[in-house]
Amino acid sequence: MAYQRFAADYPNLDEATLAAWREIPPAVASDCMNRTGVMDAAIKPVSPGTVLCGQARTVAAMVGDAGAISIALSEARAGEIVVVDADGVADTAVWGAVMTAAARERGLGGAVIDGAVRDVAEIRASGLVVFARAVVPRGPHEGFGGTLDGTIACAGVPVSPGDIVLGNDDGVAVVPLARAETVLAAAQAHLAKEAAWFARLKSGETLPEIFAMPVPETVDSGRRD
Repeated sequence: MAYQRFAADYPNLDEATLAAWREIPPAVASDCMNRTGVMDAAIKPVSPGTVLCGQARTVAAMVGDAGAISIALSEARAGEIVVVDADGVADTAVWGAVMTAAARERGLGGAVIDGAVRDVAEIRASGLVVFARAVVPRGPHEGFGGTLDGTIACAGVPVSPGDIVLGNDDGVAVVPLARAETVLAAAQAHLAKEAAWFARLKSGETLPEIFAMPVPETVDSGRRD
């Protein structure tokens, strides 16, 4: 078969929970997962300054082929993030203006493409949040095949349907849905701790004082002038 679909059954997070996640930067989420869950540094927003937050809808595309992505766009739910393993190929785009329009019409939350996109002027004008590895004019084929709603490897990170995808100018982090409640609580506590650090810095304390760092040992260089 050209396309395969896994049976994905995951809970949709309520708006209050998603609103709480929108306050969590990807860097903080990763800090609370022992510095894991971060996509390759090449994955960056097409429109700098945009922020991504939503649950994942996954696609594994064949190289240079956008057919499976088109199917995913017809099935993804409002607010979801289409996350595509396009094998990191940078010389053939698998996303462009038409897919952007389709995603906007369905009210999707954005897309993350481990591969290339094109039509970036149209993407930026649309307001849809898109992250990608590369930009190139060459377009894709459609119809060779792909997999929908399975666990994929996107830019070095496992992503399953329903996982939480966070992005900003730093890049993208993914929080497994099974760990979402624990990581969210840890991230909120981390932000509160950082706020206290900023307040202490403003009051005149230094980073070594705040972090209780040891005093550097003085070493005799042996020089005698």
